[in-house]
Amino acid sequence: MDPAFITPFIASVQNVFSTMMQLPVQLGDPSVKMTPAVSYDVSGIIGMSGDVVGNVVISLPMPTALRLVALFTGTEMKADNPDFADAIGELANMISGNAKGMFAGKKRVQISCPSVVIGSNHTVARPKDVPCIVIPASTDCGQFVIEIAVAQRENTQAQSADATAEANA
Repeated sequence: MDPAFITPFIASVQNVFSTMMQLPVQLGDPSVKMTPAVSYDVSGIIGMSGDVVGNVVISLPMPTALRLVALFTGTEMKADNPDFADAIGELANMISGNAKGMFAGKKRVQISCPSVVIGSNHTVARPKDVPCIVIPASTDCGQFVIEIAVAQRENTQAQSADATAEANA
């Protein structure tokens, strides 16, 4: 996986947490994940399409998710409250949207509406033949991970060259 697709997420996580929650984040060393199971019980999932395809998951243990949602929204709530899932989805959306704007080379990328899965032992389908990079993170509210499985879409360079040739014709 191109490191240029990882660096924006590292910067975005730190930016979103410090700006939206005044919460510093310490990030660990990225590693490759081989299994489709997510790391924790609560997952905010964003799909990516366009020049870059794949998905990004913020995966949190329930206690961390509850604390972050309370800090983010200013209201304590239980996981079965529909606003809880919305808050997790918005957090994933802000991280992905911010990162997408930092992609080098002015890549055209669209992000999906967030999906949120709550429950132990769930899995997230990932693009075939795209490694998943896991970045551990720690805050005063607890630990979580960002799981990034994105790659440049095949033939994007050829399509861009074709589009440039058509525009110049």
